[in-house]
Amino acid sequence: MRYRYFPGCTLKGQAKSMEDTAMAAAAALGIELIELDEWQCCGAVYPLYEDELISLLSPVRTLAAAAGEPLVSLCSACHHVLKRAQELMQRNQDARHKVTDFLEVEYSGEGRVLHFLEVLRDDLGFDKLTEMIKKPLEGRKVAAYYGCLLLRPSKVMQFDDPENPTIMEDLLKTLGAEVVKSPYRTECCGAYLSVTEEGVASDTVARIIDSARQAGAEALITACPLCRYNLENCSREDGKEPIKVYYFSELLAEAMGLPGESTGADGSKEEVAQR
Repeated sequence: MRYRYFPGCTLKGQAKSMEDTAMAAAAALGIELIELDEWQCCGAVYPLYEDELISLLSPVRTLAAAAGEPLVSLCSACHHVLKRAQELMQRNQDARHKVTDFLEVEYSGEGRVLHFLEVLRDDLGFDKLTEMIKKPLEGRKVAAYYGCLLLRPSKVMQFDDPENPTIMEDLLKTLGAEVVKSPYRTECCGAYLSVTEEGVASDTVARIIDSARQAGAEALITACPLCRYNLENCSREDGKEPIKVYYFSELLAEAMGLPGESTGADGSKEEVAQR
């Protein structure tokens, strides 16, 4: 299985361990991720107004660079921006002509835009993944945290049921973990409000963390670097027993018996798997 790969900014910096574990797992599963040449930031946030075309230049340039091949990302924010930019290029002819003429590229919305979780579920299949599990996460009580960007707007993202998603829980079952369901698993973590309105974001994240604890979770997994940052910071600072926050690729690599490190929000490193 061959895909073009868009890493995004965060996975090349503070969240490098998240990319490393995903790439190791992909290689072991026979999934070839070919990084785009000269990629740039996707813009991080999808514009609220369709006529704000300047914000679409970067994601459309990325989509055009994939040349119609399936394009995979590991970050929910990157996936969200790319998927919505693709949908707009398919639907809005005027916007498409203005953006592609400015960029001097040809792109009309072709190709598949995928999160790596979709590759595992839809292209590889969790049944096939089961055969590669060497160190099941037995006895680990883990809750999935989706956040909002993977799921909404649901008609565009088409990722999972926006109210009752199952893809992360199905992954956890495949990895051998005990799945814990939390009622706040699809609520927003506050996103960039952690920078501009720290108190608002802290209250939001505290509800997510507390609901997971009350449900019996010992750890959380997420698929967004910013969600992980916000969740982990709150868990460290709320004065209660910390709840470990993993990127989905870290637990995937661990269950497959691949070496790797988990990098926390404070830059600390912890070995998550050994051969």
